[in-house]
Parts: sequence; C-alpha cells; structure tokens
Amino acid sequence: MQKPIRIGTRESQLAVWQATTVQQLLLQSGFAAELVYIKSDGDIDLKTPLYEMGVQGIFTRSLDIALLNGSIEIAVHSMKDVPTQLPKGIIQSAVLERASFKDILVLRSETLDEKSEILNATDELQTSNSKLTIATSSIRRKAQWLYRYPNHTIDNLRGNVNTRLKKVAESNWDGAIFAGAGLERINLRPANSIDLDWMLPAPAQGAIMVVCREGDATCFDACQHFHHAETALCTQIERDFLRALMGGCSTPISALAQIQNNQVQFRGNIVAVDGSAKVEIEKTVLVSEAADLGYIAAKEILEQGGKAIVDTINHAN
Repeated sequence: MQKPIRIGTRESQLAVWQATTVQQLLLQSGFAAELVYIKSDGDIDLKTPLYEMGVQGIFTRSLDIALLNGSIEIAVHSMKDVPTQLPKGIIQSAVLERASFKDILVLRSETLDEKSEILNATDELQTSNSKLTIATSSIRRKAQWLYRYPNHTIDNLRGNVNTRLKKVAESNWDGAIFAGAGLERINLRPANSIDLDWMLPAPAQGAIMVVCREGDATCFDACQHFHHAETALCTQIERDFLRALMGGCSTPISALAQIQNNQVQFRGNIVAVDGSAKVEIEKTVLVSEAADLGYIAAKEILEQGGKAIVDTINHAN
C-alpha cells in the first residue's frame, strides 16, 4: 500500500485551508495524503514590518527546508509569497485555479459608511482633505494607497488574517487592507468591507502553488491532476514581470494577467514607496504569443520611467 503523501503547511487557518484543499484534491485523484504543520519565520516574528525582514521567502523557507530534507513530500503556498526563483531541487508541481485577486478594505466599524464613499470615488486624488489612517504591512499596498490618497497615514499591521481582523476591531485605525481571497476562503470577510477595484494586486495574488522535490515523479504526476493551466500561465506572466524588475515583497510592484477571448490582457505598475510617482503599462497579446509577455512588459515599463523608481528604491535599501 502506498504511503500517504505528506503535505507541509503553515499553521494559520488560511494555510491549513489551502493545504486541506490540496489534500482533498489528491484524495479525489486516488492519492492518500496527510498534513504536516511547520512554523515559518514570518509566523514567529509578528511585529517587524515585512519589508524590513528581507522578506523574500519568509513564509516559504521553513517548508522548503522540510521538503528538501525529506520531512514532507509536497508543500502548499499562497503563490504571491513564493520567490520567483524556487530553491534548487524544488519544482512547481501544480497551480490551483485562482480565486479573487482583489485587495479589499475592511473598515473598523459600520459608522465609517460616509468615509467609504470617499474611498470608492473614481476620480484619482479627488479626496479633498480627508485624513484617514489605514493599516497594512504590504509596501505595495502602502505605495498605491499613498499615491491615490497622499493625505492619509499608513500604519503597520502584521499577523495571520484572524489576528489582523482582531487588531483592526480593537484599534483606532479607520480600516485595513487585506487580500480578498484570504478572507473569503475561510468565510471571514466582514460585511463592512470594500473591493478596491482601483488597486492592482500583487503578482499571483489569489493563486495557490504546490511544490515538490525535483525528480519526484509520483508527487508531480499526482498534483498534475488538478493543475490549472490558465491560472499557471497568467501567474507566470505576472511573476516574470516581477522577476525582470528585480522585485520582491519589499518592492511596490503590481501585476495582473487575465485571459479573455484567447487573448492575455496584462496590466502592471511600479509605484514609489512614498506614493509620489507611478508608472504603469497595459498590453494585450494572443495566448499563443504570451510566453514572454511579463519580460516584455517589464522592459517597456523600465523604458517609460520605471527605471527611475527602481533605482530610487535600490539606493534606499
């Protein structure tokens, strides 16, 4: 009898939901599987802002080590947390169909309905003199928010989604920014939340990646049963864009690729950390011609003014 496939996961409610989803998909394909819980560096230090922690791989490193030393056979990650260069000896075995890619604003209380009208306004920077305080640990979200609302204040917010929701409820903040998919997957999205349709997401936001050891044909083939090729293509384009711009979690780079009518529609941007400048790009190509779209878009955005923002960020680090 074949041994169960050991699935490595972080201990947060969202991470366990993701790993359990993969476990169920494996079972549906005839493969027994069990969860193995592993703490990550990002779960241990909940105070330091992510962009001060050298955050590339901070949520994946411990699982990578467990995978390489044989403690687990596969690991499940929020794809936006995975460095664009996987560690030597680890390969992508599947990408699940993407859920919502949107960022959402969770307001502190229902009394903020009046302020929410300001935040939903469509006109860039028409925010008058509103001075809200918004919480997020993401430098990408911070930069985009300050570009649109330069009068606002951004505070740091760390922890898993449950912890962050509790902190918002107990704080003096006006609201906090979350990935919509994370809250929706575990049925925690509050009624007093708003889709931030204007905010471009992190590359691969809303997608789940499964990885295994290179050469493990059994696990790779098992995961291919639920691999979603369309999501894999779109997220690869987004991650190529990020990689070409030498970006990580500490760089305010956003990207979104979507497939419609056999075409890939791509949008990307890079924003100054303080929100003082933004350069963006949009491109549409046939699916058959989209393999290098992320790299092409990155080259063009650098030529259109993005290089100055990248250089400023690099000099500050």
